[in-house]
Parts: sequence; structure tokens; C-alpha cells
Amino acid sequence: MQVNLTARHMDLTDSIRNYVNEKFGKLERHFDHVTNVNVILSIEKTRQMAEANFHVSGQDIFADTEHEDMYAAIDGLVDKLDRQLLKYKEKIQSHR
Repeated sequence: MQVNLTARHMDLTDSIRNYVNEKFGKLERHFDHVTNVNVILSIEKTRQMAEANFHVSGQDIFADTEHEDMYAAIDGLVDKLDRQLLKYKEKIQSHR
């Protein structure tokens, strides 16, 4: 899985980059057909926002979240994507 990380209006530190890679590595355990992930981290005034776009075989999955803390925003994003990936995986398996 290739993770493309983009930061808007902030400096992308190594600790944030490692945290994102660690969290998205856990998603790969649930569903290994993820080919490409685009993650956008941004700051607007007091809002810390995280967005991600997953490209899985045949479909794109999008999620976004915002929080006062960037690490909490990343955690919320991973939780949303985890639920969506499990739902997509269940949908694929039930149709076959």
C-alpha cells in the first residue's frame, strides 16, 4: 500500500508522518487490496482536519474528520476508514 501524505498550512514532521504510516498499516490487516491512499492534513484557524481517499479494487472510499488535536483527527479518520473498509469487504464477500 502506497501512502501519499500532503500537508496544507503546516509543516509535516517526522513524528506525524510515522504516526500516519503506523495507523494506516493497521488498516491493511483488515483488507489487503488497498493499492493507493491519499492523505491530506490541514490546519484552518483552530480546526485540525484530516482527509483520506482510498483506492481499492473497483471503488474509491473517502473519509474526513476534524478535531482540535491533529493526532485525534488522525485517529478519528482511521476509525471511519476502518468501518468503511469492513463494510466494503463484507459487501464484496456476500455478492460472490
